[in-house]
Amino acid sequence: MTTQTTFPLPVTLPAWQHLVALAAEEQVSLRDRLAEPERAQRLTWSSCGITLDASRQGIGTEIEHALLELAAQSDVAGQREAMFRGDPINTTEGRPVLHVALRGDAAGGPWGSDVQALVHRELDRVCRFADEVRGGIVRGHSGEAFTDVVNIGIGGSDLGPRMAADALAHLASPTLRVHYVSNPDAWALWSVLRGLDAKRTLVVVSSKTFTTQETLTNAASAQRWLTDQGVPADAISQHLVAITASPAKSAGMGYDPQRTFLFWDWVGGRYSLWSALGLPLALGIGSAAFRELLAGGRAMDEHFRHAPMAENLPVRLALHGIWNRSFLQRPTQLMVSYASRLVRFVPFVQQMDMESNGKGVHIDGHEATVETGPIVWGGLGIDGQHAYFQLVHQGRHAIPVDFIGLQTEDTPLPLAATHHAVVNLNLRAQAQAMALGRTPAETEALLLAEGADAATARAMAPHRSFPGNIPSHILWLDRLDPERLGALIALHEHKVFTQAAIWRINAFDQWGVELGKTMAKAMER
Repeated sequence: MTTQTTFPLPVTLPAWQHLVALAAEEQVSLRDRLAEPERAQRLTWSSCGITLDASRQGIGTEIEHALLELAAQSDVAGQREAMFRGDPINTTEGRPVLHVALRGDAAGGPWGSDVQALVHRELDRVCRFADEVRGGIVRGHSGEAFTDVVNIGIGGSDLGPRMAADALAHLASPTLRVHYVSNPDAWALWSVLRGLDAKRTLVVVSSKTFTTQETLTNAASAQRWLTDQGVPADAISQHLVAITASPAKSAGMGYDPQRTFLFWDWVGGRYSLWSALGLPLALGIGSAAFRELLAGGRAMDEHFRHAPMAENLPVRLALHGIWNRSFLQRPTQLMVSYASRLVRFVPFVQQMDMESNGKGVHIDGHEATVETGPIVWGGLGIDGQHAYFQLVHQGRHAIPVDFIGLQTEDTPLPLAATHHAVVNLNLRAQAQAMALGRTPAETEALLLAEGADAATARAMAPHRSFPGNIPSHILWLDRLDPERLGALIALHEHKVFTQAAIWRINAFDQWGVELGKTMAKAMER
């Protein structure tokens, strides 16, 4: 284990204290903020097909400059380069953090040619195997082409590929269906297997350590199902694939090394979609589209490394989040997507953010002196409008919101443009309603205009008024394709990294996850 003790803690930085003082002042309302000339143009930035509109964040010029100064005093740039170089910034495990290398090009990167050679060797194996399964070259024991793939994994071995498969469903193969099972509840597995033909089914078992109890329980049942359905025991390896950082363990359980795909201990589960753990996605959408996803992530890496802090999308998202979390004491972050294909993006980011920054000690081991990672929650925006948006609009909680929308629609439905207009109208209306609210006087005037008498209007006004002043971002994707999705994922990865760099916490260990696993094993004995 390595430690870093020389870097000052956040509360000791002049910029942090300046922001504390600014937060203690009476905050300018978003109504007044939005009346500022050219505010939308000044607080909107674009890169990699993504536009960030931060005009509805509760920041003015002085707060904005103080936040950027906080990033400078926290040496975000230096910590960023340490990650890209492959320094062991995961200090409690003495590991580098190189998910960025997984999407690097053949020219290599600051992490070195040795790492790049490993990455590209395995990426080529993954893509070749995916294309051979999709093309009917790799077959089951009976000689029939595979029609179904069942991916068994949990956490990062499930959330990333499953999320991306939903987001890119329009690219899915019509002849090869990919299913995902994470929960060891027997019904979760059975509900998938019961409709499949075993001799045309490929089971992919994804586990970094090949010791994860939930995954191995499901894998054992899937193998039993294969043999019960007529796959000969001596041919079962033709129906099995392992994806792991522990190939000796998978080989000891009978998985063919030729059908075992590797990643490395410096790949955290929640950052592993880019690695061999993306094989189920590559099987579903094809290797070319999978490589485009990597290219989108790589484009956002370049933006994060080289764009000025003031125009840097991940840095801006991170700084505004820190303003809300650490200075205005808003503990949650609502994320809502208005693209139904991004239905699993919020739980994916929830794991990425809360598993990374849900930490109570600084990187030197001392108890945290600042508020750290937010509670991330949400889902599809249109659905949320008819459910929990009520609490956002009129509840007693102050909840920052990140909206995600698409600027174009490519669904082959005759009235798709009409659907798209309705969806985006709702997104814009909700963002504006949360920012502006409606005062009791405005509500009373509205009710009078609708024909209510004066007494009724006065009585109803408190119930139908809205405080507003709810800060939000809007993230617009110009389209939803593999490259834009890759950039969107990397954007949030780098946002999480930037916040951890400022809070001085380790975003890359997960000892809280390990505790429950350890206790479960102990109770099993």
